[in-house]
Amino acid sequence: MAYTLNKSIDELQVAVVGGGSWGTALAQLLASKGYKTSLWVLEEEVAESIAKERENKVFLPDIKLSENITPTLDLEEALKDKDMIVSVVPSEWLRETALKMKPFIKPETLVVSATKGIEIGTRLTMSGILRETLTHVPQENICVISGPSFAKEVARGMPTVVTVAASDPDVALTVQEAFATPYFRVYTNTDLLGVEVGGAVKNVMAIASGICEGLGFGANTRAALITRGLNEMRRLGRAMGAKQKTFSGLAGVGDLVLTCTADLSRNYTFGKKIGQGMKREEILSKMRMVAEGVRSSKSVYNLSIELDVEMPIVEQTYKVLYEDEDPAKALFNLMTRKLRDEHDDQYG
Repeated sequence: MAYTLNKSIDELQVAVVGGGSWGTALAQLLASKGYKTSLWVLEEEVAESIAKERENKVFLPDIKLSENITPTLDLEEALKDKDMIVSVVPSEWLRETALKMKPFIKPETLVVSATKGIEIGTRLTMSGILRETLTHVPQENICVISGPSFAKEVARGMPTVVTVAASDPDVALTVQEAFATPYFRVYTNTDLLGVEVGGAVKNVMAIASGICEGLGFGANTRAALITRGLNEMRRLGRAMGAKQKTFSGLAGVGDLVLTCTADLSRNYTFGKKIGQGMKREEILSKMRMVAEGVRSSKSVYNLSIELDVEMPIVEQTYKVLYEDEDPAKALFNLMTRKLRDEHDDQYG
């Protein structure tokens, strides 16, 4: 059944769940269009900062936030009677949070996932977790927004282009219209799986790219890593049933290039510190925001083993993070491994 919005798009009641940098940036985007936007946050200091000073000083400092954003610590208050909910909860806590959200979500609500990752253990994507937990919401009402988009740049109104993926084209069009602005262009896609696989794998590649930077290697190394990383992304997507053309778009190569090359990427910065000799737990203990690639390194690696998909960059990144492999040795292993007689390797 095609989705039909029972009110004008301008009358949407909107909530964003998650007051980190990306959640705040998306709330600011929606609020700037005139939507009265509830923003559920976990930290009392964040709620107070936004309410009193119109700024998220913890996760998105130096951005003046719209008066249309109402921060709250109360999940029921945030979600009650909302037509569209944007979930920006870190992957580690999504399942737990979604179960808490469930009683307050109307069955006809659109649920937009803006989190990137694959759950450890279940191997589910983020929309898969939402479909499994929000059982009263039609599956076609759960969709994904992804693409090359740093929170700070979106919040500052810098031109950005992303993708909304939904199994129902009408859902995708509704969400597209809700988010689109003159500086935030939204394309649509029906390949949720491909979009989410791209979002999860690119974070692992960003850590690997950062490691190379931390080791002191140059543009040649990074270009090779991005190119080979895209092939690994495609291999995993092919094994899972995703559309290959998705990985040539915004949620694939677009997001991959962004996160593998810029210091605004938390995963790239995390990897750089690993390459400089710091350890995983040491870095994480000093971070307030989540580097999703750390957990995705484990879940994507385990998934590659389960599906028998060759992903050498993911494998070496996992070993560096979880088996204390020396980063320089990991790179040596990548460069000297035997090439398999595959189409991907024959053509680089």
